[in-house]
Amino acid sequence: MKGRITYLLALFGVLLGNFVLQKPLFMLYNTTFSKECTWGDYLQVMLHGLKLDSSMAAYVVAIPFLLVIATIWLPKMNLRKILPAYYGLISFLIAAAFVIDTSLYVFWNFKLDATILFYMDSPSNMVASEPMWFFVLRFLVAILWAGGLYWVLMQVTPGGGEVREVKEVRGGSVCQWVRTGVMILVGGLLFVCIRGGVTESTSNIGRAYFSDNQFLNHSAVNPVASFCYSLGTTEKYADQFNFLPESERAAAFEDLYPKGGETATRLLNTDRPNVLIILWEGLGGCFTEAIGGDSTITPRFNHLVKEGVYFANYYSNSFRTDRGTLAALSGYPAFPTLSVMKLPAKSRTLPAIAKSLVQAGYATDFLYGGDIDFTNMQSYLRSTGYQHVTSDKDFSLKEQQSNAWGVNDDITFEHLYQVIQKRANAPSDKPWHTGFLTLSSHEPFKVPYNRPTVSADVTNPQENVLNAFAYTDDILGRFIDKLKTTPAWENLMIVIIPDHGFSYPKQLTSHDPDFFHTPMLWIGGAVKEPMQVDKILNQTDLAATLLAQLNLPHADFEWSRDIFSTAYTYPFAFFSFNNGFGFKDSSGVSVFDNNAEKWIFEQPTASTDREKRGKAILQTLYDDLDQR
Repeated sequence: MKGRITYLLALFGVLLGNFVLQKPLFMLYNTTFSKECTWGDYLQVMLHGLKLDSSMAAYVVAIPFLLVIATIWLPKMNLRKILPAYYGLISFLIAAAFVIDTSLYVFWNFKLDATILFYMDSPSNMVASEPMWFFVLRFLVAILWAGGLYWVLMQVTPGGGEVREVKEVRGGSVCQWVRTGVMILVGGLLFVCIRGGVTESTSNIGRAYFSDNQFLNHSAVNPVASFCYSLGTTEKYADQFNFLPESERAAAFEDLYPKGGETATRLLNTDRPNVLIILWEGLGGCFTEAIGGDSTITPRFNHLVKEGVYFANYYSNSFRTDRGTLAALSGYPAFPTLSVMKLPAKSRTLPAIAKSLVQAGYATDFLYGGDIDFTNMQSYLRSTGYQHVTSDKDFSLKEQQSNAWGVNDDITFEHLYQVIQKRANAPSDKPWHTGFLTLSSHEPFKVPYNRPTVSADVTNPQENVLNAFAYTDDILGRFIDKLKTTPAWENLMIVIIPDHGFSYPKQLTSHDPDFFHTPMLWIGGAVKEPMQVDKILNQTDLAATLLAQLNLPHADFEWSRDIFSTAYTYPFAFFSFNNGFGFKDSSGVSVFDNNAEKWIFEQPTASTDREKRGKAILQTLYDDLDQR
């Protein structure tokens, strides 16, 4: 038994060591990017890369693990005769991935992924870009690396008689079952390693990200993992949802997202305020008085609406956090069948508020009290301009366990307040931008708070839901109150928006237009005066509208509109749910179910214009994703 476990550990160790060794070599080869790197950077890359490296090593060990279990019941099985072909294959694939990734990075500036398959049908064009010796040399390096790895793997592999101890011959089937049980426990550990741990997030590319230097993040990513992950998510997006002929699509889509024009309304006292964007988990309009919700659930927010710029016809784009966060911060609409945040090869191509603000001289950071690797969030945040990321692991163990999803909002809001205070006490020439995603108003809705139940029905089974939103509302109100007493308030602009809507009460489904009708509020000392904006707008419009108020360019946000621009003459909102979408303008709203292939909601009546424009947006959106 000991021999079997020793073999598996040795095999795992060899593979892990191989992946770790590749990282400094990758960095040394790409000297254009690594010349400023310190020894500490090299160490950080290797340490943070261990998360993906161990997962990939465990994947490779899975087949030998099954064969080791088989040797318990088939004592004459000889692993040295069975595994050479497998070793040869995985050694070559690992070596080839490393060499290709290392060689192409200087040209592509991103990790090896399924993009390379698009060039395989034209090898002559690939070779034409470099002299033949370039490819021959790298092929030889790959062969040598694969041969060395194969040799080491064979050295740690026992033969037929070595994998079992002599004593194991005795004991009969009972001992065999016991040994099998032990190996199943080992298999459980292997599965945890493949999964990437026992937290909510599974193994993904973003787990290796740790720096605002994208080269260091890319250096930490395992090339095999990068390729395999992208292979599983690569589709021909342009072939989906081809509702309209191209000429008809183009005509219907034209002028829906206008550019140019002048910003006719100025909301701020300054062009360079400090910008705090608070993404409030699940804040549906049903919880806010201004949209017709219960006035007792978010009284603090209801009061703040009167102090800032309130957008009365703001519509979220999606029904999930990962999609809504990306819509708000990158101005890119949410998709009904996929999450772009989970596609690093695509999400890294997007513009972002943080990226634009960095170019304008801002310092940027993001705060989330939960698992920052969930849905590849860290990869997205790091690649779109956030220079520093704070998550659950930056808090104490007790604080991390204060909520099922991580750190409760009272703790993260207090952390944010202290950070802002420090910035105010040690002023810098750089303005700052912070993104903050709350989490307490999420299932299971257990928070350290009991809301006043003046008009609430305490027997209501959803009282925990209402209580969770009331809790975040109370914390937010206290946070704002404290900020108002500090010097930081004068030059501060706070944007409060939800990541998505909420299905409350139960009869409100995720395809109901009211689900997407949510609040947005701009408040702070940098805001000129209170006002209400009645124009229809989308979550995606935050980016262009905000940047325009800061007198910053926003032409690269092709799916975001400055709603105060003179070019914004046709207000509408587009939103998506699970394989469906909706389109709302001043004439009404239409909702289409892609599964049923029909319009399931038309109010007040059906509209050919709304239907065609909604389809044109979805069709163009998938075409756009295909090109990224």
